[in-house]
Amino acid sequence: MRARGTLPVVDPADRRARRDPAARRDAEALHRALGELVRVYQFRDRDRICCHGLSVSQCHALEALIRGEALSVNDLAAALVLDKSTVSRVVKGLEEKGLVERAADPGDRRAVVLEASPAGRRLHAAIEEDILAQEEEILAGFDEEVRRQIPRLIAALARAALERVDTSGGCCRVR
Repeated sequence: MRARGTLPVVDPADRRARRDPAARRDAEALHRALGELVRVYQFRDRDRICCHGLSVSQCHALEALIRGEALSVNDLAAALVLDKSTVSRVVKGLEEKGLVERAADPGDRRAVVLEASPAGRRLHAAIEEDILAQEEEILAGFDEEVRRQIPRLIAALARAALERVDTSGGCCRVR
């Protein structure tokens, strides 16, 4: 019996024996394409965001607070798929810059929630505008139907991948 919230450990040999060769080729092509996309976007985001005095993690946290409204540190950690202690350090840096504020949780006066400050909202809007202008340039090379499908497919892929992420922390587990 496994502990609640943990993923089963799968023997890699069992996995290899069940593989469909065509699915395997598709998985390898996806892995290479996503690896390249992640590397390019990671550096692009870093270069764009650091000009505004934020780390990429701080920018992602600020975005999550803007999109999710008020969140607890635990909720923010879950949204970012990061450890609570890491998120606490990220939030501290955002607070020091005046971009995030703490407020009493309306549902539980003992608890605290985080919210983007007006300055945080303005900064995020500037960063987002910069990034969206570049996204428009990238998408301009695709026909309209493909442009509409790209975000849908990437979002579906992200949801499918997130379902397989163990956010409980701890050791490596294969699902």
